[in-house]
Amino acid sequence: MSATAYSPIQKTLHWVLFILVLALYGLTYGNSLFQRDDPNRALAQWLHISFGLLLAGLVIWRVVMRLSRGAPNLPPSMTGMEKVLAKAAHLALYALLFTIPVLGIVLTWFRGDSVSFFGLLSVPAPFSPDRDIARSIKAIHGLCANGLLILVGIHALAALWHHFVRKDDILKRMLPN
Repeated sequence: MSATAYSPIQKTLHWVLFILVLALYGLTYGNSLFQRDDPNRALAQWLHISFGLLLAGLVIWRVVMRLSRGAPNLPPSMTGMEKVLAKAAHLALYALLFTIPVLGIVLTWFRGDSVSFFGLLSVPAPFSPDRDIARSIKAIHGLCANGLLILVGIHALAALWHHFVRKDDILKRMLPN
């Protein structure tokens, strides 16, 4: 990998994850537009779970890529505090991107449902349903998802600030060639 840019696979995974996060958030709010007995609501939920599992798999792949290929060097113009904040933000992004799907899986099981990946693989709940626990997990799942969106927004603003104000190559490292 270049010392100034991520690999093409890392770039692709970054942008696919971004699109998936937006799609999952959209499915969550789209789901609330349907009545409880509307089949479209069940479809939206099924898609949300399936795409959430896809997200989890891609996050694992992205982490493996990051560990094996590393990241480009940060510009020398960044202060020590900026570098610490950048690393902390990336760690928080990875943690949330991993934690949210895990919470979603556990939530689905506590609702008493199987976790299905686009109908190709289905894993039944390994324990009895518990609606009270499910409600608690749903709240945490939602809080983490909202936190992820806020962090993604800050991440994007920081990249734009580096590009337009600092005029360094931070944003260019993740853009397609």
